[in-house]
Amino acid sequence: MPTGKSAQSGFTYLFVLMSIGLIGMGLAAAGTLWKTEAQRERETELLFIGGQYRQAIRSFYERPGQQPPRLPQSVDELLEDRRGITLERHLRRAWRDPFTGKPFELIESPDSKGITGVHSQSTRRPFKKAGFSEKDAAFSDAKTIADWHFVFIPAAAVVPPGQPAPAPAP
Repeated sequence: MPTGKSAQSGFTYLFVLMSIGLIGMGLAAAGTLWKTEAQRERETELLFIGGQYRQAIRSFYERPGQQPPRLPQSVDELLEDRRGITLERHLRRAWRDPFTGKPFELIESPDSKGITGVHSQSTRRPFKKAGFSEKDAAFSDAKTIADWHFVFIPAAAVVPPGQPAPAPAP
């Protein structure tokens, strides 16, 4: 016949197992929440960095006294623009992609005369689907983070609707 002490130890063991299970479920939920929050922070960081690259390319292209204006050939030119009398830094540093840790993929102009933008190489699905700035409004339709292209299009390259494209220079 079992004593009271051995019957109670079975309940204690069962209570410990249930407690471990509940703690495990709580940690799993916290891990999922942390992963989601970490991706949201990386998306915010990517939007900032991509905007900095776009602005740097624009600043390089529109630098006063440079005729005809041209696009940068590399990120190094954005870091140290030596076209004028003084050195100008359009970009503070060559940021890395917050998702991959690698340098950004460069986007070349259609005529291969320079860099017009950058994009991530991440194939993750973005959480952010709305609330983008006017320049980034097209991002709401993106299937992956890699579809977020941060591009500067020179005003000369923009053709109004219904207008024929200018003929290339000889």
